[in-house]
Amino acid sequence: MMADRRVVVACLIGLSCFWAPFGVAAQPPGPAAALATAMAGNHRLPENVLRDRYRNPLKTLQFLELQPHHTVVEIWPAAGWYTEVLAPVLREHGVLYAAHFSPVAGSEFRREYRRFFESKIQARPDVYGSVRVTTLSPPEAVSIAPPGSADRVYTFRNVHNWMKSGTEDAVFQAMYDALRPGGLLGVVEHRAPPGRSRAGMVRSGYVTEQYVVEVAQRAGFQFLEGAEINANPRDRKRYPNGVWSLPPALRGGDENRREYLQIGESDRMTLKFLKPFGNGE
Repeated sequence: MMADRRVVVACLIGLSCFWAPFGVAAQPPGPAAALATAMAGNHRLPENVLRDRYRNPLKTLQFLELQPHHTVVEIWPAAGWYTEVLAPVLREHGVLYAAHFSPVAGSEFRREYRRFFESKIQARPDVYGSVRVTTLSPPEAVSIAPPGSADRVYTFRNVHNWMKSGTEDAVFQAMYDALRPGGLLGVVEHRAPPGRSRAGMVRSGYVTEQYVVEVAQRAGFQFLEGAEINANPRDRKRYPNGVWSLPPALRGGDENRREYLQIGESDRMTLKFLKPFGNGE
């Protein structure tokens, strides 16, 4: 009898996920279930799924407190690796702004990424219906979403690029401006050992946690906490081609390829920041 009752309760719980009484709005799914469904979707490229073990999207986005009803800005999504996970979660109840490269960027590399990304989301409106493409081309084009509209802003492995062009302060300010008070910024970045010089960070692609925190605080953010979700203790962080020696870039070709594949992708910091409430808010 007790076993029968457990079966009935389980069935009722399952039905409650798909049915709501007349006149009662359906509730968005919980974040863990929504993320798991997105990660298992057939829209994801197989080569992207293989990188889950390095990028840990489920744990990362749970740490960064993603909810299906949020308005989110993803910074420089490139080919859309994280977009494949974020967009399905947000499609029904949220909004995803993809702050991409400029369609008229001086680099053909960046223009091609923008074209590929737009084609990708246009091909699957059933998956990417929540995505609104904007442009981030600092320091000129930095309006990535309506001011104060975003619940979350996420950037994955981009800070070193802004440092190379000297625009990191402009981008962090743009991210701050897009967030509502109480909103969160999540940063994942290749992690340099403490004390590495700015020139060394730009050259290697690895950035110190201290510097990321300093840039965020200059924009007005409050540092909340970091996590070791994307840590890789095998990463030595000194290679002929910097972080690009490791997969997925493998810029050195066949030289030391087996070693670099065994190391895997880079050691990464995962940091969370708050846009604080101001006086009277």
